[in-house]
Amino acid sequence: MITAIMQPTFLPWIGYFDLIDRVDTFVFLDDAQVLKRSWGVRNRILAQNGETFLTVPLVGHSQNADCSFANTRIDPAPKWRRSHLATIRHAYSKAPFFEPVFELIEQVYEAGHETIGALNMAFIREAADRMGIETEFVQSSTLQGIDGAKDARLLSICRAIGAETYLAAQGSAAYIEQDHASGAFAGSGVELFYHNFDHPLYPQLADTFTSHMSVVDLLMNCGFGSALDIIRSGRREQLTGNALRGLAA
Repeated sequence: MITAIMQPTFLPWIGYFDLIDRVDTFVFLDDAQVLKRSWGVRNRILAQNGETFLTVPLVGHSQNADCSFANTRIDPAPKWRRSHLATIRHAYSKAPFFEPVFELIEQVYEAGHETIGALNMAFIREAADRMGIETEFVQSSTLQGIDGAKDARLLSICRAIGAETYLAAQGSAAYIEQDHASGAFAGSGVELFYHNFDHPLYPQLADTFTSHMSVVDLLMNCGFGSALDIIRSGRREQLTGNALRGLAA
């Protein structure tokens, strides 16, 4: 069984969904700390005047407190939700698949989710389902007996769910490989690979293509029915730690 483990990002980019699609079980690391101005609370869409950030306001957040995705509350006031929806409408009202995608976003925004984790996971689950991704989702906060930090914690999660292979985001190599090759995964019995993805081109409203937008941009322009094929077209052979180090050299 192959797994990936990631924090629940806000309106993630398309590579996040390729990672979900490539594994049997995807673990939301929802007991991780939420960082302000991170991808956990904001992301980009392509408006008429270029890239525009949408940011979710948090309540009572402190870097010194236990502010995980699972327990960090979002501002209950409707003002920011109305602002986000208005910005999305203005940016994509002329997009070919505006109506069904906007309906999904509006549904998630109006569902009354109280925490940033709940909001993010609701969108990711629903978007993945409508694209035809059949991966199982698990929340780390619901698992028992998880211990350790960084790569040791990831290994503990893999063992808790019975994963034989861990597919990691390339960015995590900075701490997994920090002390020695494969970190805590070396000799553990759990194989370690790194996700490899080249951002594909797809039709956008703008004349010049802009990559790494929220998946909202792909869905608005290409629809749920075509999105997964486009995402999979960017898939490349997964990398070992040695191969990843070779690319960085």
